[in-house]
Amino acid sequence: MSWFGFGFNGFGQISRADVNGQVKCKVKSPVLISGDECESGVNRSDCRIRACWSSRADLQQTSGSGVCLSGCVCASSAQVCESQGCTDALISETHLTLSFTDRVELWEIKRPQNQLVWKKEHELSEHTAALPLVSGGFVQHKPPFFRPLKLCAVSLALGSEHALLLTADGTLYSWGSGSHGQLGHGALTSLEDPQAVEALWGVPIRAVAAGNWHSAAISFGGDLYMWGWNESGQLGLPSRGLEEEKHRRSRSGNGDQPINTDEKSQTDVFISIQAFPALLDIANMSEISRISCGSRHTAAVTSSGDLYTWGWGQYGQLGHGTEYSTDEPTPVDYFSSRRLSVKDVVCGSWNTFVSVVPKKNILCPDINTPGFIKLLTNIYTIQHTG
Repeated sequence: MSWFGFGFNGFGQISRADVNGQVKCKVKSPVLISGDECESGVNRSDCRIRACWSSRADLQQTSGSGVCLSGCVCASSAQVCESQGCTDALISETHLTLSFTDRVELWEIKRPQNQLVWKKEHELSEHTAALPLVSGGFVQHKPPFFRPLKLCAVSLALGSEHALLLTADGTLYSWGSGSHGQLGHGALTSLEDPQAVEALWGVPIRAVAAGNWHSAAISFGGDLYMWGWNESGQLGLPSRGLEEEKHRRSRSGNGDQPINTDEKSQTDVFISIQAFPALLDIANMSEISRISCGSRHTAAVTSSGDLYTWGWGQYGQLGHGTEYSTDEPTPVDYFSSRRLSVKDVVCGSWNTFVSVVPKKNILCPDINTPGFIKLLTNIYTIQHTG
């Protein structure tokens, strides 16, 4: 398995500085994340990536496992000594959460040495869910660092001001700020306590994701539901702002195709805020298997291994080779054209990270074939320098 990244790279969290010490701020097409950036490497089947606005955390899960940080939090990629033996991790601009088999630790990222600010011990049987869930509640990267939960959760997604909680029977709860409809209750009011999203009653949900002000959920049937703020088209619903942007590009000669302004204005219904979950109907897309939300963009992986992205694209975080935003879920052709199957996607605030394996066929070697990663790296280099 190999990892690629694209989007905001202002701190070198996707690719390092060149020989002249210059960092490319916008990475508009996927780039292979080099395995030599950290001593543990990221071109391994047991690697997972976590991301925030300015940094990336690579988590290895074998013996001697740990976390390697890249980006603003460190001048160069470096192993976090406190992370040896951890099984899960989360990163923010100021804190790093590490989960171990017997405890969870929250560290404030500081130079020259990180500072432990919160710790909770637990029995092996008490905690099996992924962070930010911990035994008895969840951890967040601002005081109070621990919040108790009365519900038995299997998954929790935290936006900038709201939370989505999923229970074992597929019921979805939300709470926090509702100013942009991100709670899915049909109103713009806020909630102090978790409340079931009634619009999804009877629809068992198996995965959730939260952006800054938008939300996403995948049903057990592979359907995708979106709600919240749609200013940049991050819900995959028609956005007036993006339509106006297309018109401006068309008038200036930068648009791909001319647009009939009168016809569009008469027929299109634009959505700024979607306060109820909306089923996203995407032509030619198979069932959704993975979903992740950035600040104002969304990325989804299908059961056939294709990646779709939509929303805000100013830093290339959609992976389409441009800085354009779009309200239409669009396939990232980079991977399918290279016979690569996408397995997972993780969005930072302004960037996107994707894990891939080769699509299995006679002409494509297995990922475990000796020298495959070197071969993949050489192919990537030739395509981008030739």
